[in-house]
Amino acid sequence: MHGVSDDAPTGASPPDSNKPALCLQKTELGDVAGHLRDHEFFWLDLEDPTPDEITQLGDLLSLHPLTLADVSTFSERPKREHYDGYVSLVVYGVDATAETGGSLLREVHLIISGDYVVSVHPHPFDVLDDLRKRLAEAGVRGEQALIYRILDNVIGTYVPVLTRIDDQIDDIEQAVIDRPREESLQQIFSLKRDLIAMRRVITPMRDFFARDADEIAHLPGMEPDDQPYFRDLYDTLVRSSDLVDSYRDLLSGATDMYLSTVANRQGEISKQLTIIATIFLPLSFLTGFFGQNFAWLTGNVLNQTWSFFVLGLGLLVASIALLWFFFRRRGWLDPD
Repeated sequence: MHGVSDDAPTGASPPDSNKPALCLQKTELGDVAGHLRDHEFFWLDLEDPTPDEITQLGDLLSLHPLTLADVSTFSERPKREHYDGYVSLVVYGVDATAETGGSLLREVHLIISGDYVVSVHPHPFDVLDDLRKRLAEAGVRGEQALIYRILDNVIGTYVPVLTRIDDQIDDIEQAVIDRPREESLQQIFSLKRDLIAMRRVITPMRDFFARDADEIAHLPGMEPDDQPYFRDLYDTLVRSSDLVDSYRDLLSGATDMYLSTVANRQGEISKQLTIIATIFLPLSFLTGFFGQNFAWLTGNVLNQTWSFFVLGLGLLVASIALLWFFFRRRGWLDPD
């Protein structure tokens, strides 16, 4: 299409100037038939389509019933399906504005042909809205470049979220060192949930981009391009996957640090309480011994003035001093 035959050499270079990008929204679904008839490559973005709109889309593009079932139900795992004349992709991005531990993933279904690319997603996705506005103004180099820009913007959403998680891990580690609190542990668990959710979708996307990305470039009617677009997407997914695994290890280390710090604090408190109880042990013995009401003790020892200062106060002070000296020599009174 667009004046390029199916047997054109794959190494042909596209024009240097950007082409106006034909970007359609759900309200322009009725214009699809005209663009197909005029052989105009377009991008149709559908947000939360109704069953009637999905049926209309299937009739216009002659989509397979399994494709229509996927875009009707969502909640699919990342995958790539090849049908007659088009490729169906299920990819996931993330919402950078979502709260930690909240609904982070954004599912996007892509239907890619040499005549069109359709994106279907059940929830608002700002990156696609912004991209559609930019492409409508600045244009795009070619068909593969347009598909790459859509995929790159979806997959590129992991980078700022992972950067934010990196900063949060640093803050959590510092907070755990300064003063471990339960809020830090809750933040660790929330970040772990986010990383697990991202890992669950990044890994299968990385695998099928490594294995099947060339099918998109070889679709009938797709304009050839000499740029390794989809290899760059694979590299982004590999880096994101490595970062997810690294941050999971860091969070596991932060959890161990939290538990160790709490245990050390509890041990310090137990040591202090033990020292106090040990100091009062001889004091309780002395006061109990000299508090006995035996006649000889009260008549011959405790009836003297010196006994109050020597036995009553002196032994108590001496026992405290001896215990303090003993604890000091053992290093039990050091703050570390």
